[in-house]
Amino acid sequence: MSTINLTFEEMWEKIMACDRKYDGLFFTAVKTTKIYCRPSCRSRKPKKVNVEFYMERHDAEDAGYRACKRCQPELEHSPNIEVVRRVTAYLVNYSNKPLELKDIADHAGLSPYYLERVFKQETGETPRTYLEKIRVDKAAYLLVTTGLTNIEIGYEAGFQSSSNFYKVFKQLKGCSPSEYRRQMTGGAGNELD
Repeated sequence: MSTINLTFEEMWEKIMACDRKYDGLFFTAVKTTKIYCRPSCRSRKPKKVNVEFYMERHDAEDAGYRACKRCQPELEHSPNIEVVRRVTAYLVNYSNKPLELKDIADHAGLSPYYLERVFKQETGETPRTYLEKIRVDKAAYLLVTTGLTNIEIGYEAGFQSSSNFYKVFKQLKGCSPSEYRRQMTGGAGNELD
């Protein structure tokens, strides 16, 4: 299985948002309860200091954690879940690169048409839409945690043009990158375009 390149802080944000896009890519283990969950689990959120992340379910189990009874991370919900998991890991890891459906399909060993059909059936979204959401998540994280300009962040997140970055960001977050940064940092930060 492919591992993903996310920092602790980025994974923490995913579990706080109960982000289903990252289910199966990593697991959240809580030291005090000795339970591990999916990122989308709706159970009460633990204190940050009590959290560990594992890329594989069996690693969490080997460390002495048991599966959450609410989100049941030990169960596979679909025969295509492994394909979706591999594709999602690929999208997360290469989201800052220009990706075409053919590149993604080649990585999965499927035809572009079949990949798009399976992916949409499992996630409710096309790989392109999913990739845009990952890029916007990354951009939102960078807006709050760095002093990069909005344009630099757009390119760093993988958008190929600033106009596309602004359009997709506003569509998914309901505000411009500058407004998002202002809201999340209380008016502080670099707002240069």
